[in-house]
Amino acid sequence: MLRKSLRHYKKLDPQPVAQFVKTANQFRSEVSLEQSGHKVNGKSMMSVMELANRRGGELIIEVEGEDAPRAMEVLSNLLKPDSVSGSEE
Repeated sequence: MLRKSLRHYKKLDPQPVAQFVKTANQFRSEVSLEQSGHKVNGKSMMSVMELANRRGGELIIEVEGEDAPRAMEVLSNLLKPDSVSGSEE
């Protein structure tokens, strides 16, 4: 599993969320997003939009599967963080 914490990320407005979900669905890996302890399916528009209404400091992306490294690279770049810290588990 790959996990990346984004401290300063693009606001989760509908347009960036739609692009994120569309892109996430192009990968075989499971994708999830977590903010303030609330974890959602990163391939579901409705689930990711739930996070847009939450206030919190960091957003965590988790990706697990055969194409996880590429998926993490592409998806984290879509949110264009100013500072990123990541780890592989």
